[in-house]
Amino acid sequence: MTVRRPVLTTLLVFAATGAMAGTPPPEPAEYRTADYRAPVPATVNGRPALTTEQAAALWRQGTAVFIDTLPQPPRPEGLSEGTIWHPMPRNDIPGSIWLPDTGYGELPAFMADYFEHNLQEAIGGDKNRPLVFYCLANCWMSWNAAKRAAALGYTQADWYADGTDGWARRDLPLERRAPVPRPGE
Repeated sequence: MTVRRPVLTTLLVFAATGAMAGTPPPEPAEYRTADYRAPVPATVNGRPALTTEQAAALWRQGTAVFIDTLPQPPRPEGLSEGTIWHPMPRNDIPGSIWLPDTGYGELPAFMADYFEHNLQEAIGGDKNRPLVFYCLANCWMSWNAAKRAAALGYTQADWYADGTDGWARRDLPLERRAPVPRPGE
């Protein structure tokens, strides 16, 4: 079999970088601002992502605050008067707080305030209380949120990279969650 040089070169680059073996990308210095559903690094702020076992242990202890960062689309514009619209239901880790749209790489000031205010309320002002940020597997939203929380001075901003996908794979409980209303809702 003949392999063309560009194909062979591409395969060698993938093998050398670990891409074929599933090696996570390196942790970037900045927030992720595009392609939010893509392979994620193994760390955030230099801290390793929590495994499902570690996240479940924290959840069982009841000492950590779990923060779901999955976005929630707003009601579509232009719906006819009287049109019934139901947002997609969200099942997440029991006892979590859902702060939608807080995982984007760039947040408008009112959303940054919403994020910080709701974190402060959730932890009762104790910036040393453990926080666990998550959304779905291979989702940069929770990575960005954990990075943002650490920048705000939260000392134990952990990241559960497998999110509800990993949680459900282990048959751990999920419950229906309503988001904390965003500004203007």
